[in-house]
Parts: sequence; structure tokens; C-alpha cells
Amino acid sequence: MSDQAKASSSSKLFLRALAGETLATPPIWLMRQAGRYLLEYRETRKQAGGFLDLCYTPKLAVEVTLQPIRRYGFDAAIMFSDILVIPDGLGQKVWFEEGVGPLLEPVTDLEALKKLDRSRVLGHLAPVMETLKGLKASLPSETALIGFAGAPWTVATYMVGGKGSPDQGAAKAWAYRDPDGFQVLIDLLVDVTGDYLEAQVAAGAEVLQLFDTWAGSLPARQFRRFCLEPVKRLRARLKKSCPDIPVIAFPKGAGAGYETYFRETGVDAVSFDTSVDPVWAADRLQPLGAVQGNLDPLLLVAGGSEMDRAIDHLLETLGSGPFIFNLGHGIVPQTPPEHVGQLVDRVRGKK
Repeated sequence: MSDQAKASSSSKLFLRALAGETLATPPIWLMRQAGRYLLEYRETRKQAGGFLDLCYTPKLAVEVTLQPIRRYGFDAAIMFSDILVIPDGLGQKVWFEEGVGPLLEPVTDLEALKKLDRSRVLGHLAPVMETLKGLKASLPSETALIGFAGAPWTVATYMVGGKGSPDQGAAKAWAYRDPDGFQVLIDLLVDVTGDYLEAQVAAGAEVLQLFDTWAGSLPARQFRRFCLEPVKRLRARLKKSCPDIPVIAFPKGAGAGYETYFRETGVDAVSFDTSVDPVWAADRLQPLGAVQGNLDPLLLVAGGSEMDRAIDHLLETLGSGPFIFNLGHGIVPQTPPEHVGQLVDRVRGKK
């Protein structure tokens, strides 16, 4: 039986959509569906202490992953973790400050890169694998399990800049000033991320998603070198080592570059951001494979009839092909939980 046939025979709608099947009711999950908008998440977070402590405590990470599944019955659960566990695993100092976000001790040259240690990553991230094993044992049979990592470019921007920034200026400056030196960092991240994703599959992940949050910050030539090509290499590696595992990529802000990215990276699905016209996505992206997106997270905050109209437009525009309903980025903390329920009911035709 072919991989597509296997997925199509599955009871998991999410896997069927990723295999290219058009479904009467598209599967739905939401980026950051486990998070601060839920009271139960905030209570669990208090038990953990720091954010990284929550990521590295399997019992609590399993709990917060399951919370939105219990509430809303999403078609997929994404393991609770963070893209910055990779630099943390490499030995870079990483910490989170309330109200500020992630902070890192910057890596700005080849000398600093030499201090990072690929050999320690999988041992350091063993708790993440325990989380996946716990989820595999706990999820409803119809719910798919997603593992994930940050794409090399986006992880590199945090490693070099020491924090998020509006323009990723520190990483871009290194990439422009010394592209071959910066490539050493990208190559390291391709290799380590491949190790990490393969370990996730061994621990139970059924789907992998790559988050390239800052893909849209690069001009076309650098976009190809530092965003598209690294993901293409990762996808080729995973096709050999994990041939049955579909990969979704989210190159946020890629604009017209989404089409080239989808064609050339070999990923099974592309998640597209709020700025992309779904009519264009149906015309240019959906013929290439499954698409995932792209309701504005702030419409989810607003709720009401305007959100319903936007949901209906997405369903009408993308429902004639393989489609996974999601947001154009993650749920924001001020989202009323009842609006998430309204969204799920609307997508499933219950309201």
C-alpha cells in the first residue's frame, strides 16, 4: 500500500488531508493552541516555574498539550515545547523573562560557534522525547501528533541577535558581511535539527512542522540560500530516514516566494500567513499539495459575525482541495476561549 493510500485509510483526518485528500470537513488545529489564553494552562505554568522548566518537565508538557484537545477536540495535537530548545541543547545560554520573551547569549562569529556542542543535543532534549511518548499513549485515537522544530534561518536569528527583533538585523548583518561564515551556523542547524526531528519520529511524532517565523525578512537571493535551501536539505534527509512522515513548513512572510518554496523544498504542505490571499493560495499553492491557514488571530480575538464570514470564505475558497484549517500565526494570549469554540463549531458545520 502506498503512503498516500495508508494515510487515506486512516481515521485521522489530519493525515488524510496531508496525503492530498479533499475532505468534506477539513481538519482543524491552531498554532499555539496550548497557551496563555487558557486558564488551565496558566495554572499548570505556575506549577512549572520557568518556561523552559515547563518544556523540560514531561508530565506538565503532556498536560498542557492535552488541555486544548480536551476542550475543543482538535484533529491534531502539537507537542508543547519551543524552537529555542535547539540552541539551549547546543550549550548556548537561553532564558525567558516574563514580559520580555526569550533571551540568549549571542553567537556572533565563528569563534563563538566553536563553543557549541552538537553531541550533547539529543541527551539534553531527552525530556522532549518523553513528552512525545506520553502524548502517544494519551491522545484519542483520532488525533494526530505533531512534532516540530524551528527552521535553521529563524533559529539562527535568535542565536545571533540574542532575542527577537523587528528586522533580524544582527543575523542579516553577519549573513551579508560573511555569508560563508554564516553558512557554517546554518549547516550546523540543518544537521542538529535533522537529528532532533528524527528522534521525535522515533518517539511517536506522526507529522513534523518547521516554523520559519522570520523567512519574510530576507531579500530573494538570501531567502533562497538561507531559508529555502536548508529546508530542502532537511526534507531530503527526512524522506530517506522517515519516509512515511509528512512535513509541513511555515515560511511566514514569504509572499510570492511561497510558491517557489513549496515547489522546491519538497515539503508535503505549506502553512501560510494572514497576509496571503486565500484565492491566490487556492490557485497557486493548493495544486502543489495540502495548504494550511490562515485566519487572522485577531479575528479570533474579535469573534462574532466578522469572524464567521472570514471562516466561511476560507472554507469556500480552499475547501475544494486538500486543506487544513488553522490561523495565519499563533493564538494570542488575549483570545477568549469561547471564540475558539465558536471557530471549531463553525468549521465543523455545527454553527
